[in-house]
Amino acid sequence: MSSRPIKRSLTLRGHRTSVSLEDDFWRAFRDIAEEKLIPINALAAEIDANRDLNAGLATAIRLYVLAHFRAAAGSPRQ
Repeated sequence: MSSRPIKRSLTLRGHRTSVSLEDDFWRAFRDIAEEKLIPINALAAEIDANRDLNAGLATAIRLYVLAHFRAAAGSPRQ
């Protein structure tokens, strides 16, 4: 397991951007996009559009991944 974030490129609404995520978060993010049958860039754009502007995109993705798997496990949100 890699604990260091790795910078990866995404395209949001036609603009290239980069996001730094740990391997496990990146894999989970890709898995969620595949589960939803949407491209990873579309999921990133959705998260970006709904995120708190005080949080960066990488943080918003991590929180989205966490919320997704908490919901799947039936875990209450804290």
